[in-house]
Amino acid sequence: MAKAKTTAFFCKECGYESSKWMGQCPGCRSWNTMVEEPLAPSSGSSGTKGRSSLISQSGSGAGHVKPALLSEINIEEQDRISTGFGELDRVLGDGIVSGSLVLVGGDPGIGKSTLLLQVCRHLAGAGRKVLYISGEESLKQIKMRANRIGPVTGELRFLCETSLDRIEHAIETEMPQIAVIDSIQTMYREEISSAPGSVSQVRESTAILMQIAKSRGIAIFVVGHVTKEGVVAGPRVLEHMVDTVLYFEGDRNASYRILRSVKNRFGSTNEIGVFEMQEEGLAEVENPSEYMLDGRPEEASGAVVSCSLEGTRPILLEVQALVAETSFGMARRTAAGTDYNRVNLLMAVLEKRCHYEMSRLDAYVNIAGGMKMNEPALDLAIVMALISSYKDRPVDPRMIIFGEVGLSGEVRAVSQADQRVNEAAKLGFTSCMLPKVCMDKMKPVEGLKLIGVSNVREAINVL
Repeated sequence: MAKAKTTAFFCKECGYESSKWMGQCPGCRSWNTMVEEPLAPSSGSSGTKGRSSLISQSGSGAGHVKPALLSEINIEEQDRISTGFGELDRVLGDGIVSGSLVLVGGDPGIGKSTLLLQVCRHLAGAGRKVLYISGEESLKQIKMRANRIGPVTGELRFLCETSLDRIEHAIETEMPQIAVIDSIQTMYREEISSAPGSVSQVRESTAILMQIAKSRGIAIFVVGHVTKEGVVAGPRVLEHMVDTVLYFEGDRNASYRILRSVKNRFGSTNEIGVFEMQEEGLAEVENPSEYMLDGRPEEASGAVVSCSLEGTRPILLEVQALVAETSFGMARRTAAGTDYNRVNLLMAVLEKRCHYEMSRLDAYVNIAGGMKMNEPALDLAIVMALISSYKDRPVDPRMIIFGEVGLSGEVRAVSQADQRVNEAAKLGFTSCMLPKVCMDKMKPVEGLKLIGVSNVREAINVL
């Protein structure tokens, strides 16, 4: 009788399973991503256990499962749980949903654990039962961090553990309303002989936590490490299994942080939250536009204020450009905070349609403050910043510019232009350059002069 195989090959990107090694994964077509991992015992497989417990809601066995009509399903109207941070509530979709599994990723030291500890502190103070499980810090280290953010009251308990079996037992014993796992790469299942953080361990640990969250109605936050490419380490199936994926962005040397949702089954994926790292922890930035424009130069060439829309929130930011004659045969291009290829495209439009010799000039484009934006509405602002630096002529500091630029040099319409204009008026801007198509559909705004342009040449003539 042939001996059963105890190992298999898994794709690090998508989790595809194969009995033999392959150079290219058949699932996601990635090269050299197949790694050998031991298989979990079939008799005690937590994945099978979790799936059966989720399907058999009545507990009478898999043979008695009965499909239900949509009209037979009762939904209890329950308010979402507030995290104490309006920015985080917006990203989550107006609060925490019971029984949800949320993955929080980000660079080391960006503030993931600090934010979740502050959320746990607020929820415990509001009368919620919270369990914070750490596999990376000792209890003394957690207390040192907790003393920095403020006093902790209420039912907030801490546990330092990495075994999923003991963690599952602790959750069943305590039965908290919210649980935090920090981090998923440190957790392991004893039945699997591979090291913590491997494909098998991460996939199995996520399946157990998902089963706990869905069957017991506990909201679980999971912290995930990221790779050098900025994605969560481990198989891609990790992001597919959870309900919400949040990414913490920002430079560790800068004080602000951006929380962005890339997947959300309970809300929009276009919303962002802005935080500022302070001595006592993370604080909300309720008006990011004012924060991003603080300290900008008034009479400097190459600086233009534009407006980007993230979900329902308009954010004003400064686009900077520096154009200089190249010292070599090939001009250099650099883009920080925006798409490099988009900058090359816009410079080609200026050279072809407006006859500016951009091919012999070095160009450096930057979104001030380290903000990363790829919205086409910034095209016109980038063009005006390049021309302003080229002519060494400053743009009116009280003017805001936005619009999409096409390959023919036309300025195309952008979405929700009225919200962008109202945000500019709120912050004291006196003029706004926008696509003429959008201007025809807008109502006049008191104290704000609207300048509609239909192509790049008209916009340059205004300068």
